[in-house]
Amino acid sequence: MPPARKRARRYDPAKTRAAVFAQLGNVREALQGLTPEQLALPTRLGDWTVRELVAHIGMAVTAVHRSLDRAAPPQQDVQVAEWPFAGAAAIADFTRDLAARQPDLDAYLADVEQSLHTLLAAHPGGRLLETNAGALPLDDYLVTRTVELVVHTDDLNAAVPGLDVPYDRQALAAATRLLADALAVKAPGGSTEVRVPPYAVVQCVEGPRHTRGTPPNVVETDPLTWIRLATGRLAWKDAVEEARVSASGERADIGDLLPLMS
Repeated sequence: MPPARKRARRYDPAKTRAAVFAQLGNVREALQGLTPEQLALPTRLGDWTVRELVAHIGMAVTAVHRSLDRAAPPQQDVQVAEWPFAGAAAIADFTRDLAARQPDLDAYLADVEQSLHTLLAAHPGGRLLETNAGALPLDDYLVTRTVELVVHTDDLNAAVPGLDVPYDRQALAAATRLLADALAVKAPGGSTEVRVPPYAVVQCVEGPRHTRGTPPNVVETDPLTWIRLATGRLAWKDAVEEARVSASGERADIGDLLPLMS
């Protein structure tokens, strides 16, 4: 695994918690307007339907519950920017079973939301959790939940024509920053500047370090395009050809570093 950043970004715990609940609330509100036919639509996630995708969104939140059910690890052994490299668990069958057992998805997400409120009120943010990436504080693990929620909200919007589930600004910001920091962990250096306004700027890739003036190698894109690139929803080549990303300089082609997670 790549070495962690020397100075890890700090996230405001109150804003992170509010963002998780806000984005989950956005999904719940959109879900109430979906028909059985829309819930049966395919998604870009293999053979999952929209119903199974929604069930998985709930599972992404209850990962906090499952981690809190386990004993706390003795010490933190990973930084939150390393979380994207952990890989996804094999959960396809569990997701399908959960979707089949939850005929009322809104009631299921409402229960997920309420139980998370209860758990967070009972545990300090510094409580260490055993996660798929390693031992992380609760507050940091909640930042990873913004990535899950934003990415799967985008999957949901892509699956249902006309659906436009909004993205909570704080959730989008946290997800963007975490994935930008993960790039800097994967390719440490200072020769290339990656800009995702208005949320993130990181320097990465080995080579001459930029110190002042306009960087010689610059990549710039918008938050959703960056998140799609980082999670394998969009190919670098396609993003460049469609002018969704600008890349200038001989070290600005970061396509071989993407995706960071899938």
